[in-house]
Amino acid sequence: MSLPLTDQDRPQLRKAIEEIVESGFTGMTMRVHDERGVWTGSAGTAELGGTDEPPIDGYVRIGSNTKTFTATVVLQLVAEGVLELDDPVDDHLPEFGLDRRITVRMLLQHTSGIFNFTGEYYDDGTYVPGIPATTAGQEWVDNRFKTYLPEELVRLALSKPARFEPGTGWSYSNTNYVLARLLIEKVTGRSVAQEMRRLILEPLGLSGTVVPTTETDLPRPHAHGYYRYTEDGEHRTVDVTRQNPSWISSGGDMISTTRDLHTFISALVSGKLLPAPLLTQMCTPYPTGAPGMDYGLGVFVLTTPGGTVISHNGGMAGHAALMYSTPDGATTLTASLNYVEDVEMTLGEPFQKATQRLIEEVFGEKTGPAASQR
Repeated sequence: MSLPLTDQDRPQLRKAIEEIVESGFTGMTMRVHDERGVWTGSAGTAELGGTDEPPIDGYVRIGSNTKTFTATVVLQLVAEGVLELDDPVDDHLPEFGLDRRITVRMLLQHTSGIFNFTGEYYDDGTYVPGIPATTAGQEWVDNRFKTYLPEELVRLALSKPARFEPGTGWSYSNTNYVLARLLIEKVTGRSVAQEMRRLILEPLGLSGTVVPTTETDLPRPHAHGYYRYTEDGEHRTVDVTRQNPSWISSGGDMISTTRDLHTFISALVSGKLLPAPLLTQMCTPYPTGAPGMDYGLGVFVLTTPGGTVISHNGGMAGHAALMYSTPDGATTLTASLNYVEDVEMTLGEPFQKATQRLIEEVFGEKTGPAASQR
């Protein structure tokens, strides 16, 4: 059994999370499991203007870490013989008229070329907006309790030109994982929440993990997330802890804790959830164009001087979660952050630098990129 460690045992971890908070985040909690034991820490505050630190293992909206859970369910259904990775998605979801070349694998790998319904940034610097919920400013605030149907998100994406021919490139698209959700529900006849509970949450005892779908509340205890925008020349900050996550659907709607994220990623990479051949495919890197950071099926595969690190991060309107593991699951880093998100995304660079420092401390010196994923 791993021993609990104190700040005196791991002073660099304590320093790292304090530096992250000082860079502009409201609060942060972190959990590290390795050969030295288990270290947990918290810094900053749970609320703006408050004094209490964010609760250790409090609930947090995990954003795109949801994709790793969703991909795992799809791969488990492949293991059960319900579908195949190289099936055309159109065979199962003919109502969308998808390009017949798009396969289940391409959805999980982000190689389908399908437009990202939360908006697309192109290499020439242009931006094509997606649904109104992701539009900057007052519109986001006004739409945060609206229910979006997954089919609605997909149809919006399909109304836009594809980024590239299926299988010829890589581009991160939340639409891929909404389609994966609909695929799960079509082939099983059950909701994605039911399948998540059957295949992952109950087997691993993840009592702190929730698939909310349209539920607006975040279970307690939790830190608060905020959104800042400018209206009539004035900066306004709104508590958006409560929101309807259907606007992101299975691209990032789940809620969890750092404890559950550790249990999940450690179990996943060590082979407790998938047969070895499918786990190998999940962790087989496909080039994203970013040095040292490739993508498998629902996971980022980071190449570092200390070895490979399997990861996914996620941010969602004032909350973020980090999830990293060595391929054997022996060393993991999971963290939650609460912050004030604004239209300029001013925390984007500090977030990347922060995760870089953490990976260097836990997994080795001078590691490769540790980019945020949304």
